This record gives sequence, structure tokens and C-alpha cells, in this order.
Amino acid sequence: MTKLKEVIKILEEWAPVKLQESYDNSGLQVGRPDAEVERALVSLDITPEVIEEAKNQDCQMIIAHHPLIFKPLKKLTGANIVEECVELAIKYNIALYAIHTNLDNVQTGVNKILADKLGLQETQILQTGKEKLQKLVFYVPHASKEKVVTAMFAAGAGKIGNYDECSFSTQGEGSFRPLEGSQPAIGTTGKRHTEPETRVEMLVQASFVAQVIRAMKQTHPYEEVAYDLFQMQNVNPNIGSGMIGTLASKMPKMEFLQMLKEKLHCSAVQFTKKGPEEIQRVAICGGSGSFLISAAKSAGADAFITGDITYHSYFDASDDFMIVNVGHYESEQFTPEGIIAEIRKKMPTFALLLSTVQTNPVNTL
Repeated sequence: MTKLKEVIKILEEWAPVKLQESYDNSGLQVGRPDAEVERALVSLDITPEVIEEAKNQDCQMIIAHHPLIFKPLKKLTGANIVEECVELAIKYNIALYAIHTNLDNVQTGVNKILADKLGLQETQILQTGKEKLQKLVFYVPHASKEKVVTAMFAAGAGKIGNYDECSFSTQGEGSFRPLEGSQPAIGTTGKRHTEPETRVEMLVQASFVAQVIRAMKQTHPYEEVAYDLFQMQNVNPNIGSGMIGTLASKMPKMEFLQMLKEKLHCSAVQFTKKGPEEIQRVAICGGSGSFLISAAKSAGADAFITGDITYHSYFDASDDFMIVNVGHYESEQFTPEGIIAEIRKKMPTFALLLSTVQTNPVNTL
């Protein structure tokens, strides 16, 4: 039997909750981490119909992109859809988990899922700067270096852009004297000991620091490990908002818009009259992305695709830059598929079901 916290661990290694926006409420919203789960339903939203579907499918957990609870609940009377859903979840003993803006802000999250659906290549984060890297420095006996460094790489250290297992090391000599009560792996109590040591430096994503240090201490032979942690100026290129990439070849503007309608199952798309006649470099943001219009323009995008574009934002278009509103739901509808795929990498035998409930609250004629 699988514990709820085991599923959560996979999700939060992929998109740490620390990366969510300040207004958000990602994470476990209903349920207990130690509860046992056999099946999980994955959906974009949590509605009464989705919870009923989970119950009928014998699921003990719902994983959604959008959080059900954004504001504190002061009572549970079923007076609105949030209260109704919480009551149902408790009644049916179904845990509710949300992976929202933290999944928006990672390189392999919401925007990569959308980019893959649109066939974008050479993708990268559109707007970085949300997180600066940190440098971890520690000392280890020569003979133990490989074991410790390998464990730390596995925990997430040493990743810089499209490179991993990055580190720098120098060799020297360390000294220490074990005191009474110590249990030294090397040396003798009461006598100064000198040991050939390696100084190792590696960059670490802020959200991985705790687990990297834990991996270091668990594999390091010393009872007390000396280490330093420094704030770097390097911006983490794998954390940020939106994404930009290129189509395999240029597409005429109207053909490009038709492709969007077909691939995103849109009944209609809204777009600016201004814009280039051919599209190849494309910026995207799943959900509400008006705040990234200037970033997309500065990055040299021919078109920017997102949802929830406000009226006045359309005036930011130009002769060489088109703005396209495909709808909030339409830009994120494939996120549940990506969540399932990510969990299956680590838990291939865990039962995951894709919700069949249409949760888009917007209809068009």
C-alpha cells in the first residue's frame, strides 16, 4: 500500500512548494500525509462532480492543478462550492492536493507540457530571476569524496542550466582533535589528526538545499561536517515564468492560428490584427499570462499565447508581435496528463486515472 506522503514527495521534488507565488495555496489541502492510497484521480480543477467521480472510481486522492482553497475557511456549511467540496472530500475520505504556481515556475512543468503539445523546440524559461543559486562548500577525505558527491548530485546539487553533476574541487590537508564523547571515524580521541581532504564546491537550487545537505551528512564519514553556504548572483535558469521556443519552420499567421485551434481544441481564439505574417518564435504562458507580454516582446517572440488577456493588454501588440488569447482552461488542459506522466516515472505501478469531467466554466457559441 502507498502512503499519501510518498506521492506528495514525488510531486514536490518535481515542483517544490517553495516556488509557488505568494498569493497561492499549493500543497495538501484535505487529508493526512500518513493515509494510505491505492488510486488517485488527476484533474485540472476540483468540483463536486470530480469528487463524485473519484468516489465512484475508488480513488482515495485527487491531484489537481488549481487549488480548491485559496482563502481561509471560517465555516463548513455548504454555502458555496469550496465548502461543498471540502465537505464531500471529508465525507468520502478523499485527500485533495494542489500543484499550482509551483508547477508553473519549473522548466518541466505547465509551460513545457503546453510547448510540447504545440511542437515548440529549443524551449527555455521566458522570464527568469525568481530564484538565485547558492554555493555549498564542504570538506571530505579523499577516499570518501566520490560517494558523498554522488549522493549530493542525486539529491539535486550541481545543476546549472542544461548541465548537471557540476562541481569544483581542490586538495589540501585538514586537522582536528577528537574530544571525549566523540566517535571519530578517523583519528584517536585526545590526539590531533591530520587528514588529506578535498574541498568541494557546487551550486545548489535554493529549494534543494535542505535535501542536499541531508544527503551530504548521511554519506559523509565525519561525525561533524564543516560546510559553508553562500548566496550567489547566478539566476537559476530552470525556474521562472512562461516559456519560449521555436516551431520547426515558419508558418503563415492564419495557418498558425488554425493550428492552435485544432491542437488546443478551441472553439475560438482571440488575437491582435497587428503581428508578423509568418510565425516561428513563440512565447507561451499557461493560465493568466498578461504580465509576461513585455517579456515575450523583448525576447523576440513573433507571437505570445496565453489566457485571460485583458482588453487594454491587446494594445501592446505591434507589427512584429502578435498576442493570442486561447483561454485559461485551454492553455492548461493538458497539465493533468503531465502530472500523471511525472508520477509514473517514479511509481509505475501506482494507479492513476485521468478525470473525464469537463471543468471549464466558460462556454462560447
